[in-house]
Amino acid sequence: MMYSKEDLMQDLKGMGLKPTDALMVHSSMKSIGAVDGGADTVVDTFMEYLKEGLFMTPTHTWAQMSREYSTFNPATEPACVGIIPNVFRQREGVVRSLHPTHSIAAYGPNAAEYIKGEENATSPCPPGGCWDRLREIDAKILLLGVTHTRNTYIHSVDEVLRIKDRLTDEPTLMHVVMPDGSVKDVPMYRHFNRTLGTGNFSEEFDKMKQAFYDLGAAKPVKFGDAECILCEARKIFEVCEKLFSIEENCVIDRDVIPEHWWK
Repeated sequence: MMYSKEDLMQDLKGMGLKPTDALMVHSSMKSIGAVDGGADTVVDTFMEYLKEGLFMTPTHTWAQMSREYSTFNPATEPACVGIIPNVFRQREGVVRSLHPTHSIAAYGPNAAEYIKGEENATSPCPPGGCWDRLREIDAKILLLGVTHTRNTYIHSVDEVLRIKDRLTDEPTLMHVVMPDGSVKDVPMYRHFNRTLGTGNFSEEFDKMKQAFYDLGAAKPVKFGDAECILCEARKIFEVCEKLFSIEENCVIDRDVIPEHWWK
């Protein structure tokens, strides 16, 4: 089947989304199937449907940013998270935050105000930053053809709750090209877990999937052919807080999180 923009609009409506909602979308384009117009049509769909709200995608650059490659220019630096964010970030009216590793692109009446200040962050998803404020604005998070292993918001929960062993001991000095052309030096702590020996510990986040479903923080939905998960940021935070209060490092230390913890 070849999906049209109208088909995809109906899928958004079927999820229960409103045009005034704030929505963060993590995406896999290939999971959607054949779309008339490709990624441009997908971006058109979200921008038009949410034109009264706030449409956001991650435009992360953590994969390429390093001590050696340390200058982030938000106007030109590609995102490392797929084709949809890279099409979206270049659209007229879309703004991009100035975080050197975990930027977002946003579109809507309050988008420019929402992304302010990220050049002052010294960690990936700090308290009070763009990712943390998703719960403040009662945002939803759509995992489009991906799982919670790509749910960056959970990193924000970790930082707000001060979960141990999530960041490097020392920062990496990075440089952000500001809108006026000046360059701001930013010391940035990176994701790292010593138990696993990697910064990619979000691969463990899917262990909480059933708890999110059972406690009403997430529900399965569809978009084209893609199996998706629609989450509520505020409720995701509450479920994580509940589980981490029982055992702070449960997603790292356990293969399975016991259902009786939330049932």
